[in-house]
Amino acid sequence: MGSDRFRLRDLLVERNAFPARAAVIDAQIWEAFGRRASVLVLDMSGFSRLTSAHGVIHFLSMVYQMEAAATPAIVCNGGRVIKQQADNLFALFETPGRALEAALDILRAFEAMNAVAPAERAICGSIGIGHGDILVIDEEDLFGAEMNFASKLGEDAAGVMDILLSPEAYAGLNGPQRTFSAQSFVIEGREYRAFRLERAAQR
Repeated sequence: MGSDRFRLRDLLVERNAFPARAAVIDAQIWEAFGRRASVLVLDMSGFSRLTSAHGVIHFLSMVYQMEAAATPAIVCNGGRVIKQQADNLFALFETPGRALEAALDILRAFEAMNAVAPAERAICGSIGIGHGDILVIDEEDLFGAEMNFASKLGEDAAGVMDILLSPEAYAGLNGPQRTFSAQSFVIEGREYRAFRLERAAQR
């Protein structure tokens, strides 16, 4: 456990023990771990189908291939891979614009690989991007409303090879030079609004 996690744990224990001090402790937590940043969440498509057809090891080998293709695209656009959980990859950027360019590069890398790979090795994904106040713990975990929203967009709302931006991420673009369409989604009974990049218009 990293030093951030120990410090966060101690502050949360204190918060639970002294509810009247919650606002003060919350401010300390945001001061220690908070950043205004953009988060990209990549969800790899086809887990159930590929695992059923070819077995879990086949799919795990593709997860490794996905990470190997996505990481250079993230790094080259100024981002950092924070963590990978199962077939999901989480990355942090300073701005939504950089996260968007990384998302495009990731999908281009997938498409280039798929052009020469057999169908059962095709790698596809969906991407959600959020922007806002995020807690970053030991550079290996993320918490925050926009983090959660980006996860919902990437995992639940985006179609295969889609890129969806939260309203905050979309608003943070420096004068959008690309074509987007406003979308509404109902996830777990709640309606969300997002912006879908029209990739065909960018070609």
